[in-house]
Amino acid sequence: MQLVHDRAEGYFFIRACRPDAITIIDRELHASFIIAPDRIVEDWPAQSAATLDLAAMEAVLALDPELVLLGSGARQEFPPPTVLLPLLCRGIGVEVMDNAAASRTYNLLAAEGRRVVAAFMLAAAPATA
Repeated sequence: MQLVHDRAEGYFFIRACRPDAITIIDRELHASFIIAPDRIVEDWPAQSAATLDLAAMEAVLALDPELVLLGSGARQEFPPPTVLLPLLCRGIGVEVMDNAAASRTYNLLAAEGRRVVAAFMLAAAPATA
């Protein structure tokens, strides 16, 4: 039996994930961002699950997701429940996971043609003197 991997064309995908950066196709991002199959929103202000707020989640909602993956950094960390409430009230599924797991899951769902939006939190690099 021959198996064929059918892949949606023309979507943004994640090539690599490291603790300090995520590579989208061939571009490395070092700051928090949001990705959908058809769009990338750079310089998303969220840097940790603990400081995630409703204003940051509005940028996620603006992309009209059916499912949201929240990459919380190197480890899985849940944001305050009130931050997820606007998603849940609209019937939008949300999964919180570490960035590596969110990267893999996003690629799988985007390849299936799903309207997935992933928001990745990357801590700002410490300033050097």
